[in-house]
Amino acid sequence: MATYTLPELPYDYAALEPVINPQIIELHHDKHHAAYVKGANDTLEQLEEARDKDAWGAVNGLQKNLAFHLSGHILHSIYWHNMTGDGGGEPLAADGVGDLADAITESFGSFAGFKSQLTKAAATTQGSGWGVLAYEPVSGKLIVEQVYDHQGNVGQGSVPILVFDAWEHAFYLQYKNQKVDFIEAMWRVVNWQDVAKRYAAAKERADVLLLAP
Repeated sequence: MATYTLPELPYDYAALEPVINPQIIELHHDKHHAAYVKGANDTLEQLEEARDKDAWGAVNGLQKNLAFHLSGHILHSIYWHNMTGDGGGEPLAADGVGDLADAITESFGSFAGFKSQLTKAAATTQGSGWGVLAYEPVSGKLIVEQVYDHQGNVGQGSVPILVFDAWEHAFYLQYKNQKVDFIEAMWRVVNWQDVAKRYAAAKERADVLLLAP
């Protein structure tokens, strides 16, 4: 039985229009995300075979493939739930996400400063990658990270709670080569309720996840 499975979308293909059109959502989820799930499962099988045969000539490539496909699967699984057709704006106490709003202000000085940093981080990621808001358990604060491909350039203990997909397959059919326009539009569909739940869960688990003194 496969270790990883493709999660169902929490909405239909047209739910994020006009920010993301249905064709992109369908291709992105059903083809690209599915490929990462298959890649992770295939690599696990290859690693099992390597253990059985004690044959490690391809171990470096297999470990890289596992990190790539598994990280792609995890980030996309967060991505779908980070968005809603009823989202956007900024997190407010009146909407029940005051803890997240306070944490953003404490960590970045203001929501505007945070929005500007994450926008630039996502839009200027070289090649393929992500802009990520993550909870960093050593400091107990939120940080913005650039993730190259799916797995590089991150703090090892950080927990992603909001992810902006900056791979071309996430936007090219609609936005062509205007990645900045896509990232700017993404703020109109952010599901702050989901982000707030992830933030609360990351804080609650910090004592379990945190290994550094």
